[in-house]
This record gives sequence, structure tokens and C-alpha cells, in this order.
Amino acid sequence: MICLNVLLTVKPGTEAEVIANFKPLTEASRQEPGCLMYIAHQHREDPTRFLVYEQYKDDAALDAHRDSPHFKQYAAEGLYRHVTDRQFAIFRPL
Repeated sequence: MICLNVLLTVKPGTEAEVIANFKPLTEASRQEPGCLMYIAHQHREDPTRFLVYEQYKDDAALDAHRDSPHFKQYAAEGLYRHVTDRQFAIFRPL
């Protein structure tokens, strides 16, 4: 299993559109055979900051997620248009 942690900061005023893209992205991602968990969070005090916590069966499952039509539509061509900073890290369980 692998875990992906993504921190996003978006342009002020675009939060509603980002959230609108996260909803179908989350639903479709959770249906992927190799996706074990996919949860998007919005910062409590700074609405321009988001955290996405993802777990996948293996690297192939993560690659399949990144190559999926819903990732391209709602992330790459959707919410990522509003991102000003993106940090991510991949972890493995102990």
C-alpha cells in the first residue's frame, strides 16, 4: 500500500469552483479498483488551502488514477487551473 499526501493552495475566490471539481473527482476516484481511500479536506482557517489524502494498493493503482479520464477532467484540467502552490509526498505504511 502507498499513501499520497497532496497540499494545494488555490487563488482566492476560486474555492467554490475547486470544491465543485473535488466532488466528482472524489466519487470517481473511490470507484477505482486500486483506490483504498480518497479524501479531500479544506483548511479550517484558510479556505484557499486544501489537503488530499489518498491510499492506493500499489504504484500501478496510483498510475492508473493519474491516467484516468476523471483525473484529467476534474484535476489536471479542472481544479489545478487555480492552484498557486502544490506539494505532494508519497509514503508507505510502517
